Amino acid sequence: MSEPTVSTHPYIGIWVTADGYIRHELLPGGRYDETRGKITSAYTGHYTITGDHIDYVDDTGFTADGDFREDVLYHAGMVLYREQN
Repeated sequence: MSEPTVSTHPYIGIWVTADGYIRHELLPGGRYDETRGKITSAYTGHYTITGDHIDYVDDTGFTADGDFREDVLYHAGMVLYREQN
């Protein structure tokens, strides 16, 4: 079975820390937008997902990664939860 495309991947959406301070919006098409506190678009860039692993490259060239486990995103020492609408 093939990997879902970025535009239809089940991890697309908003991921937020428990205190709401950091929000990652994984957008269709492989872009992300990170909000920190009141600073919108504090970091933006591209992401790729392979299985349950995500790799980020921000627009300045900085790289980071993370893993999804049981619908929780573990990224750079942070724990982010899927935002419920």
